Amino acid sequence: MSDVVAAKHLVEKHQALKKEIARVIIGQEKVIDEILLAIYSGGHALLIGVPGLAKTLMVNTIAKALGLEFKRIQFTPDLMPSDILGSEILDRDRQFQFIKGPVFANIILADEINRTPPKTQSALLEAMQERAVTVAGRHYTLDLPYFVLATQNPIEQEGTYPLPEAQLDRFMFAIELDYPSYEEEVEVVKATTADKQYRVNALFSAEEIVEIQHLVRRIPVPDNVVEYAVNLVGKTRPNSEKAPEVVRNYVDWGAGPRASQNLILAAKAMALIKGKYAPDIEEVKQVALGILRHRVLKNYKADAEGISVEQIIASLL
Repeated sequence: MSDVVAAKHLVEKHQALKKEIARVIIGQEKVIDEILLAIYSGGHALLIGVPGLAKTLMVNTIAKALGLEFKRIQFTPDLMPSDILGSEILDRDRQFQFIKGPVFANIILADEINRTPPKTQSALLEAMQERAVTVAGRHYTLDLPYFVLATQNPIEQEGTYPLPEAQLDRFMFAIELDYPSYEEEVEVVKATTADKQYRVNALFSAEEIVEIQHLVRRIPVPDNVVEYAVNLVGKTRPNSEKAPEVVRNYVDWGAGPRASQNLILAAKAMALIKGKYAPDIEEVKQVALGILRHRVLKNYKADAEGISVEQIIASLL
């Protein structure tokens, strides 16, 4: 199949996928779009929102619709790295046998990832970056495609450990979930209090998702779009000569090169699902907030004056 035919096929399948997910998840269209962009691009996503916004149901529904194996890890203060990765046990023949942990699946929902100490949070780092884990000196490769979709409670809540910057940077998107609108909440209550179950049909396979990821990487990008993305990321760094006054005043740390890479990958995926064969600056702008939100660290002055990271990024765009 040529890339043009594959791109047209993806547009149709993407629309069908959105309809299938909408049978279970009411509203939250932008959130679902960003999760799917991360999956098509081979990235991970961090979902930030208060409990009760159906984050787990959303990830479970997307996994079923994509035809992927899904496992959920509930992060708690006493969770150990071996609870995620797996461990070696001595069997009847007195041989060591490796029992795989829940990290071995296509989609991992790391639920409330900031409720566990940094030692356990970092157990996911190698899996996220290398698509492999090392246990007791042995290297185990994970099946592709592989995604971590983590949920995080707002940092201000009790009993949370903020994620280290190095781990935050591993997430392609940081997606903020808001409360549903009045109309959406009415629909949610009607749907969830009736004796009716929706069965989600699998529209993709693991092999198709891997092929889509390769297709995204093959999409050409004009030089001016790459330059725009790199310039935009450069403007977030307070020590750069490109940094505007708002960044110098209110930002401690800017985004690194991984942000530029992710902007281009996400813009390519965004162009594809719109039926375009190359991204424009418009696509970079559309994905910029989700990709930069967790990589721009504001300072105490921004906190004191009530300036949000979103406002700083909006001024750069």
